[in-house]
Amino acid sequence: MTDTPNQLQAANVTVEWLKTIKYTLVPSSRPTTIAGLYVKDLRTHLDGRGDVIELWSRPWVEQEGLVVPNHVYQSATDYGVTKCWHLHNIHTDQFTVTRGKLQVVLVDIRPWSPTFGHVNSVILGTARPKLIKIPPMVMHGWKALTQPEVIVVNLQSHVYDAADEFKFPWDCVLADAWEPLNG
Repeated sequence: MTDTPNQLQAANVTVEWLKTIKYTLVPSSRPTTIAGLYVKDLRTHLDGRGDVIELWSRPWVEQEGLVVPNHVYQSATDYGVTKCWHLHNIHTDQFTVTRGKLQVVLVDIRPWSPTFGHVNSVILGTARPKLIKIPPMVMHGWKALTQPEVIVVNLQSHVYDAADEFKFPWDCVLADAWEPLNG
């Protein structure tokens, strides 16, 4: 990689360069360590009729550093499928799970970051709902852990732009980071 720290662009990231990074894996049982990554526990309101989960609220932008979504979509991932790796130069992902359980793995590939090389694993699901905010240039992906599928609602900072979507094979690095881990 020839870019100086703050000049790294997603288009310049290669599988070969990703293989040179010394990764520090942080298990999902530990707090996240990646600079700029934010995980928010969501509140569930239960009563005899059912439940309501608050997915996003404008006051969270100033209070908690979330971004105003300009593009919201829902996606389904079939059980056992791993979707990754990808990253963005510009947009921030913010998403939550509205059905099922999902493992999200995040990798700080920003050479200028104090957490360069850190790998965080976060479990999102309806049993303990959370919203995750992923800054630009943090590589990430997910794996559906429950049947028949997992439903994800993504509240992106920008309207989808294929020119800001950079993808790599799921097993090009960190193939052993995915659940379930047998022990």
